[in-house]
Amino acid sequence: MLIIKHPTSLKSILNKKYLKGRTVGFVPTMGALHEGHLSLVRASLRANNVTVVSIFVNPLQFNDAADLEKYPVTIEKDILLLSEAGADILFLPGFSDVYPEGDQAARAHYDLKGLESVFEGKYRPGHFQGVCAVVDRLLSIVTPTNLYLGQKDFQQVAVLRKMIQLKNHKTKIVVCPIVREQNGLAMSSRNARLSPKGKEKAGEIYQCLKIINEKAAQKPFEMLKAIVINRLSENGIKTEYLALADTLTLEEVHSFDTNRHLIILIAAFIEGVRLIDNMSLQ
Repeated sequence: MLIIKHPTSLKSILNKKYLKGRTVGFVPTMGALHEGHLSLVRASLRANNVTVVSIFVNPLQFNDAADLEKYPVTIEKDILLLSEAGADILFLPGFSDVYPEGDQAARAHYDLKGLESVFEGKYRPGHFQGVCAVVDRLLSIVTPTNLYLGQKDFQQVAVLRKMIQLKNHKTKIVVCPIVREQNGLAMSSRNARLSPKGKEKAGEIYQCLKIINEKAAQKPFEMLKAIVINRLSENGIKTEYLALADTLTLEEVHSFDTNRHLIILIAAFIEGVRLIDNMSLQ
């Protein structure tokens, strides 16, 4: 596995004659890698000639400075995991490599047509502008054929689809399924901040999503929502939002509708750690 730190070096390698006409898969990450990330890497390896993984902790997408400070950095472990997985290139840029004009990047604005004002965007103002800024820059550097993203960050996928359309990037988004712990907890770098007991209790989030999904034909959503929020509270989990939304538009709806493709979205806190998850209605 090649480890490259500078955009010009990466572009030079990707533009070499032996790569022309071949497909490039790209997995952008902020490090602290886990099986969820590695599943994206493996999906790229299966479908592309070259797989590039980036590790860059993007300060622009943190609306809470304390959250940025607590973000785990495990670079040596990450390098080992990627090497064992078979990634071709690890891109490790610095802030000035991604944002050569410095803090001017924070002033860029992407017209996301309301996608950034609901759910995650409502509770993390500025987050999706920061996500768009970094992925826009990384796509300009890597110019991948395929971009691999996880279903866990469902709203982020919708936002990045819009950004790619706005900026006319020639890349296709490939969405991979959520990878879960044995108790159903969606894998996340944030899980490392939970105690063993907290991690065990956090599995209730997935169980509650299953309850809503399985009982959708029997009880109204608002009734199930109240039951689930109470159950989570009894397990020390505070719900920030629990909502039903249209999978295409992210419009929030308040009742089940078999004529629409709907998804359950949740954000919750346990032991001070904010977790998100989702489940498409079957």
